[in-house]
Amino acid sequence: MDRVPVTPPQPSPQREFTGERVIPGQVDADLWNEHFARYMFASRLARRKRVLDIACGAGYGAAELANTAARVTGLDVSADAVHGAAASYSRPNLGWVAAPAEALPFAGGSFDLVTAFEVIEHLSDWPAMLHEAARVLAPTGQLIVSTPNKSYYAESRRAAGPNPFHAHEFEYAEFVDALRQVFAHVAMFVQNHASVVAFQPMQAAGGAEVRLESAAADPGSSHFFLAVCAQVPQTGGPAYLYLPTTANVLREREQHIQRLEGELAQKDDWLRKSLAEHQELVHAHRRQQSELEERNRWAAQIDEELNTARQRVSALQEEAARESAAAAEVVAGYEAKIRELELEANTRAREIEEHWRGEYDRKSADLAKCIELLDIAEQTVEERTEWAQRLDRERAVLEAQVSLVQASRWVRMGRKLGLGPQV
Repeated sequence: MDRVPVTPPQPSPQREFTGERVIPGQVDADLWNEHFARYMFASRLARRKRVLDIACGAGYGAAELANTAARVTGLDVSADAVHGAAASYSRPNLGWVAAPAEALPFAGGSFDLVTAFEVIEHLSDWPAMLHEAARVLAPTGQLIVSTPNKSYYAESRRAAGPNPFHAHEFEYAEFVDALRQVFAHVAMFVQNHASVVAFQPMQAAGGAEVRLESAAADPGSSHFFLAVCAQVPQTGGPAYLYLPTTANVLREREQHIQRLEGELAQKDDWLRKSLAEHQELVHAHRRQQSELEERNRWAAQIDEELNTARQRVSALQEEAARESAAAAEVVAGYEAKIRELELEANTRAREIEEHWRGEYDRKSADLAKCIELLDIAEQTVEERTEWAQRLDRERAVLEAQVSLVQASRWVRMGRKLGLGPQV
């Protein structure tokens, strides 16, 4: 069966490295190798088997297992991760499912091998995952499960603090005990980055000879714990070494040293700038301290002036209280005098009112007499006016008659003759 590429082309935008999920092409070589090596370890037990890869993430591990397995199902709680894995890796014997590890959507005995790498520490209900893995395994099936060493992990993350993605971390004895609560047989391994001196032929050659020192492994100082669990006895448990083709520890260390030297130079530059800024801050602090002392002196002077002002205010308040009492007495005297004057004024007003009321009555009587006399005089005037108007009318008649007489030619003739009346 042909092997599929381990590293996909460019990962899709939604598949970004967050610090927990390993994304091919987005992590350094050491981190990639320690994760991929676990799948290489498992691939030896996956030949021609039905395999379930719990928490498959980006899918590179499930794709590696599919090179030797009869059928591989990659499972992850993240639908985005499953969709990204399906888009990156496509093979007839490779499928994908989005589901939680604590509730596997498969019938009992559906798989011969279950892998669960670096997932148990992320689960609050991690016993449920172990029981679910045991349920979906065939009677002779195996679970390969790994987790970081709590003691080593806490030491390596001392500066960064606890991993916010981890719900429960294990020490060696606790991890072994938890697995034996579910599986009758547990074969324990420890995983470490180890220095190796490699002799590789320039011409491709199959096989390799490995000499491993016989010193016993120390779980307390190991990076990771890995267990192969089953309900039936297992045969064999040899050491397994994974040497990436690009591995050259010395070269990697030199590159790492160069990076550290660059970071150190940058930090030295930061330190110089920080010291300069610190010196400026010291000067600023001294200026502020001097200003603060001056302001404290000013504040003390203000406090003294305020105390003096408060004492003066208190004295003025007492003086004002005394003057207010005296003023109240004066006001009471004034109010009594005002009441007395109001009484006297009211009495005088009544007297004046009675006097003027009598004068008014007398003047009213005189006025009535005058009006009566005026009425009589007016009546006399009207009578005389009528008499005068009558005389005037009679005079006018007489004048008209005289004019007629004077104009008469008989009268003129008689006047010439000396006859007639004198007009």
